[in-house]
Amino acid sequence: MTVGTSKPGSGAPSARKQGKLSTQDEATLWELEERFWTGGADSARKMTANGAVFVFPYPAGILQGDALWREKDVAQRWRSVVMSERHVTRNGDVAVLAYRVSAERDGQPIYEALCTSAYLKDGESWLRLTHQQTPAL
Repeated sequence: MTVGTSKPGSGAPSARKQGKLSTQDEATLWELEERFWTGGADSARKMTANGAVFVFPYPAGILQGDALWREKDVAQRWRSVVMSERHVTRNGDVAVLAYRVSAERDGQPIYEALCTSAYLKDGESWLRLTHQQTPAL
């Protein structure tokens, strides 16, 4: 596989061409991201691409496919979330969100993490391809 090749004078390779998200698409992505934290597992499942890969802190670890919805720490939703330090980029039909989250569940301490999620534009919908969390200590 050849990545990043181009003919002289043809411009940047397509992998280096970034697009700008419309204001509406950006708002939609942040809304989807918040719903993944606070909505039910059925809602999250509908917004997730087949074969999506999520990386969670120990003990959940790397999860893919149906394992995403069986893991109790993933299936249990959060009562509230605050996303700060938001960053977003787009390349073709893929958008990546990066942010800091402060989330809370009943009976647990507030969870702080640095997160990334990648979404694929599938027709008129955005589907989550991957999600990763690194606890912010």
